[in-house]
Amino acid sequence: MSTITKADVEYVAGLAQLQLDDDAKERLTHEMATILNYMDKLNELDTENVEPMMHAMAMTNVFREDVVEPSLPRDKALEGAPSHDGEFFLVPKILETDNV
Repeated sequence: MSTITKADVEYVAGLAQLQLDDDAKERLTHEMATILNYMDKLNELDTENVEPMMHAMAMTNVFREDVVEPSLPRDKALEGAPSHDGEFFLVPKILETDNV
């Protein structure tokens, strides 16, 4: 059986850079102990012949095949742009650098 102390909660909260009041520390002490007790129970299971898996259920890809198709023509892409020079989108400069 795993025991969690208030000091353990304070340590973990410090790692997470959280400030907890005393009520939260008490609540989390109980919740973390419950979680670790459940993990102890899971550790009792015989998993010797169980294949490692990413998901408990079979997953299938729902995406379509990646098929190469013709690109949108430049003039069509620039059609909806608020500003362009016929070849490129024109956007406001947002970064200042010495070498530009």
